[in-house]
Amino acid sequence: MTSRVFRLHSTLELPLDDVHRFFDEEVELPVEIEDVEITRRNNTLIIKAVSAEDNISKYTPTAQLKASVTENRVYENEDGEWVEEPPEETEPSFGGGDDGEGPSWGSLAAAEEEEPEINSKLREYACFKGDRETVLQNTALQYPMFEVLCDLARFAGRGELTAIAAVDDELEAHRIVEGEDRAATIEIVEDPRERDADHAVQWRDNKFIN
Repeated sequence: MTSRVFRLHSTLELPLDDVHRFFDEEVELPVEIEDVEITRRNNTLIIKAVSAEDNISKYTPTAQLKASVTENRVYENEDGEWVEEPPEETEPSFGGGDDGEGPSWGSLAAAEEEEPEINSKLREYACFKGDRETVLQNTALQYPMFEVLCDLARFAGRGELTAIAAVDDELEAHRIVEGEDRAATIEIVEDPRERDADHAVQWRDNKFIN
């Protein structure tokens, strides 16, 4: 049986330059994938698998990861690092006025002049958000590309990835939260649509309807 991914939901989000660093320096591709092709179309990032074997036709679409690209403002902190939360503003302390009872106009003006500017900039983020059809597309090399997505989730350290896959005829549950693998189980529940169908009115075979 070919390994398949049946259900997947992702909320992964990481800086776009970190995505490129992951594929340039960090990723260890599965043996089925020789390389990846990264393209950008406006605000959409597409990472396509390149097969390591010749048994896949060049006309067969291989699995690809898809992300939307957005801009978030980041701020420089005291350590020179860029963070998403602006540094907390500190309340200025004012000296007493001439009468010693309150701040003087001179001290207020000096405080305004000394208030440091907070450096900020817009940074592009890749958002791998949605279900399987949105984030992981195409069937050929689907499971190897899913393994790449799991490694990206561990690298990102932000967001959550949950999935159900079939490997060697057995179902496996996957859950990665904030970069760490978490315990996951598969629960089989009754399909509410089937339950409703059992108790629904059968319009075609209803003796009260002529």
